[in-house]
Amino acid sequence: MRYTTASFLRQNNMLFIRSFMVLFLCCITVKINLCFSGIPYSLKTLTLDGHLNFDEVHNAARDFGNRFQLLPSAVLHPNSVSDIATTVKHIWEMGSHSELTVAARGHGHSLQGQAQAHQGVVINMESLQGPKMQVYAENSSYVDVSGGELWINILHESVKYGLAPKSWTDYLHLTVGGTLSNAGISGQAFQHGPQISNVHQLEVVTGKGEIINCSEKQNSELFHSVLGGLGQFGIITRARISLEPAPDMVKWIRVLYSDFATFARDQEYLISAEKTFDYIEGFVIVNRTGLLNNWRSSFDPQDPVQASQFKSDGQTLFCLELAKYINKDEKDLVNQEVESSLSVLNYIPSTLFLSEVSYIEFLDRVHVSEVKLRSKGLWEVPHPWLNLFIPQSKIHDFAKEVFGNILAETSNGPILIYPLNKSKWDNRTSVVIPEEDVFYLVAFLSSAVPSSKGTDGLEHILTQNKRILEYCETARLGVKQYLPHYTTQEQWRSHFGPQWEVFVQRKSTYDPLAILAPGQRIFQKAMPFS
Repeated sequence: MRYTTASFLRQNNMLFIRSFMVLFLCCITVKINLCFSGIPYSLKTLTLDGHLNFDEVHNAARDFGNRFQLLPSAVLHPNSVSDIATTVKHIWEMGSHSELTVAARGHGHSLQGQAQAHQGVVINMESLQGPKMQVYAENSSYVDVSGGELWINILHESVKYGLAPKSWTDYLHLTVGGTLSNAGISGQAFQHGPQISNVHQLEVVTGKGEIINCSEKQNSELFHSVLGGLGQFGIITRARISLEPAPDMVKWIRVLYSDFATFARDQEYLISAEKTFDYIEGFVIVNRTGLLNNWRSSFDPQDPVQASQFKSDGQTLFCLELAKYINKDEKDLVNQEVESSLSVLNYIPSTLFLSEVSYIEFLDRVHVSEVKLRSKGLWEVPHPWLNLFIPQSKIHDFAKEVFGNILAETSNGPILIYPLNKSKWDNRTSVVIPEEDVFYLVAFLSSAVPSSKGTDGLEHILTQNKRILEYCETARLGVKQYLPHYTTQEQWRSHFGPQWEVFVQRKSTYDPLAILAPGQRIFQKAMPFS
């Protein structure tokens, strides 16, 4: 009997120990799940007007650059600004022990994963439902829009009132929040400044989940921080954009130069002239005879006989692209002004090509190319773009080395080049530009052929980009990247230069846990700023 009792006790003890071990392991499993896959679980408790999706997240890990794919844990589809604030505030309150971050994604046109959040939350800004876009056609005209609104939609709505924004990007299927977080530039920027110079007011969700209205007079530090701030200080949920009268038509002009110095001199003259064009850009044609026929297909030569005799012979050419806005009752006057402005330029006489198009057709010109490329399956390919701001005093050295040596034989996409006036930029914003009064944008808009190992492949283009950047560094040109991409904080510190300390201070004020825009790779969550 004693043996039976002892055996029974041993069995009970073993059963207890086994039960304890099972319970212990279950607790460990639950704790691990809560710490890792369970992070979205805490998000599931949030009360939202929209919804969080934890399954269909793959699209949020893609962008136009087609080079980085970092999967988030969840995608927020907000129906209100409070959805965004609630989500960010929840993550803020989780504290520094949580690695959860947040990225705002517009139309997915980032180049290097800037709008991605690895194992974090990506906010689909195009889902944002807010007050309807409202145009105010008063003495000081403006439009109030959601941060997730596309510029093409703003164009279509504002022209109904005979109005339009002053400053644009070349491609309009981008969100307001996306371009204002960078700068937003096109051929109008020499006169009106970038898009960030044409904003009256913003509504912003900070890294603490606060909803704050800001302008030059109200919360001005946040206002200037967010403009050109690469998403580091807040998510733009609403913006008030300055408007001007919209023209009826546009006279669109292209002329060619074989000498870069002459081309640059004429561009610089035009951006400083009292009476000039409304849009001034330029691009480089590198050893591509066929491109001439392609770009001028929608233009009429002023002198068809001379134009037919022009031969490029594969040399590098520089195209000056101009536009003059036309209202129907001023057409004759505008034509006289155009003729007068062209008469002082030194382009190749036989290469004057003109076209007259509607205002919307001109502004949405890149979308036509997008439709063609999509139909051929050539849109969703890697785009290793490189955008640089070059000081005026160094542009000739840059052109000689890059266009005459590094890219002497081929290019894999458009190369834009045109000057900008620094006086039209607000130095209180976060964007970084060269110190000189005039500087150039040079944009290498390359497309790579997937799987190619040749000169049209990704590796070759990246090598070319590296050579260009190394030359700029070695020659000490004082170049600044636009839509910048760096991988270390030391590189970012060098990029910002004297502005770095202000940038860090702003980060510690508005997003002290570094929750926002982790894809920029400037700050790491829970790491001290320095």
